[in-house]
Amino acid sequence: MRYISTRGQAPALNFEDVLLAGLATDGGLYVPENLPRFTQEEIASWAGLPYHELAFRVMRPFVTGSIPDADFKKILEETYGVFSHNAIAPLRQLNGNEWVMELFHGPTLAFKDFALQLLGRLLDYVLQKRGERVVIVGATSGDTGSAAIEGCKHCENVDIFILHPHNRVSEVQRRQMTTIVGDNIHNIAIEGNFDDCQEMVKASFADQGFLKGTRLVAVNSINWARIMAQIVYYFHAALQLGGPARSVAFSVPTGNFGDIFAGYLARNMGLPINQLIVATNRNDILHRFMSGNQYVKETLHATLSPSMDIMVSSNFERLLFDLHGRNGAAIAGLMDSFKQGGGFSVEPERWTEARKLFDSLAVDDAQTCETIAEVYGQCGELLDPHTAIGVKAARECRRSLDIPMVVLGTAHPVKFPDAVEQAGVGKALELPAHLSDLFERDERCTVLPNDLAAVQAFVSQHGNRGKPL
Repeated sequence: MRYISTRGQAPALNFEDVLLAGLATDGGLYVPENLPRFTQEEIASWAGLPYHELAFRVMRPFVTGSIPDADFKKILEETYGVFSHNAIAPLRQLNGNEWVMELFHGPTLAFKDFALQLLGRLLDYVLQKRGERVVIVGATSGDTGSAAIEGCKHCENVDIFILHPHNRVSEVQRRQMTTIVGDNIHNIAIEGNFDDCQEMVKASFADQGFLKGTRLVAVNSINWARIMAQIVYYFHAALQLGGPARSVAFSVPTGNFGDIFAGYLARNMGLPINQLIVATNRNDILHRFMSGNQYVKETLHATLSPSMDIMVSSNFERLLFDLHGRNGAAIAGLMDSFKQGGGFSVEPERWTEARKLFDSLAVDDAQTCETIAEVYGQCGELLDPHTAIGVKAARECRRSLDIPMVVLGTAHPVKFPDAVEQAGVGKALELPAHLSDLFERDERCTVLPNDLAAVQAFVSQHGNRGKPL
C-alpha cells in the first residue's frame, strides 16, 4: 500500500513512513493511492467477529508490506483489550430505528481512544524496529490530548507535547491530561484558541529546525493511522444492524472532519452507507459548506461542546481531494486561497456531488441542552453535549425512517458536567473507578503565550526526557 499527498508534490510513502510523517512535505495530507474494496459477501462473513478481529480484516490492506499479520493481530488485541466493555463499541437503542454507538469505553472515555491506543502501539513497534526517537507535538480541543498521552505514555522512544487552549477545555478533560506524570509527557496551555494551537503544530511540521535533527510526529487526526482506525467502527455498527444486506445512516459530531471522513471511506470500501450527517455546534464552517457551498473562516466561539470548537477543519482537505478528481494542484490552489482570503467555494457540480451523501446541521448550546433533556426524559439515556448534537442533527436531517440511524456517541457525559447541569437533568455523574480520584491528583502544566517561538523553545529545552534536544 502506497500513500500520496492531497497536494500532489510530495513523494509517495509506505505505511511505516506515513505513520511517522504526519503532514506531507508539500503541506498536504496523506491518503491511500488506491482504496481497498470489499465485496458484500466478504463483509457479511465478518458478522460476529470480536472487535479486534474485525479491525484486522478492515485495516490489514492499509499496513500490508509494513507490518506482518501476526504482529498486527497482536497489536490490535492489546489495543482493544484495555477497553472496559466487551463489545468495545456497544449500540444503545434510543427508539425504533435510532441508535447511539458508544465510543467512550476506552481509558479516557472518548472515541479518540480507538485510534490513539492503536497509534501509540504502532509507534512503539516501528520506532523500536528502526532504533529511532521522535517528538510528538499535538493540539487538542479537549479529548485528543488525554487519549494521545494515555496511548503514548509507555512509549520508550517518544517525547510528547500536547497544546490545549488555556481555560477552554472542561475540567475533566484538562485533568485527564495534566495528571498523567512522566519524564516524556508535557502539557502546554496556550493563551489562545484551538485553531491557534493547531496552527502552531502545522507550522512546526513545516520547519522542524528547532528539533535539532529529531523527527516530529503527528497524533492529530491528520495522521493517517487515526483515520484508518476509525473506519472499523462503521463496519462494526452496520454488521450489528443487518449490514451489508441493508443500508445504514450515520450522524457524526465533528469539528475536524476526521471521524466522518472515516465513514466516507468505509462507504467507498464497500459498506452500504445511505447518508452521512455532519453535526456541528455554533462553529459551523462544515455546515455552511454542506448547506450552501461556503467554506469561510469566521470567529471561533466557546461552547458547551468544546471538542468541536474548531473553525478550520484539517481533514476536510481529504474530501476535497476526492471531489476534485484527486487533482493535487487544484487542492494546493484551494488551500492557498483559503490561507490568503479566509474562504472559498467549489464548482457547483463538485458541491452537488458531496450533497448526494452528506447532510448537515449546526446546533447551538440551547438546542444541545434541550436534546440532552429530551433524550433522558424519553429513554433514560444521558448524552454528552457532542453526542446530543449528533442526535439533534439525526432527527432533523435523516432521509429515511426505514434505514437504521446510528449516532456516534463520542464521549462519556461525565466529562461535561456543565452541559448536563444546564440541561436540568439532575442526574449525579460519577467518574468510572479508574478515574475516581481524578480531582485529587496533582496537575502538571505550563501556560505559554500564543507565540510559536516560545512553544518551540519549550519543546527544544524539555525534549529527550527532560534533557535539551
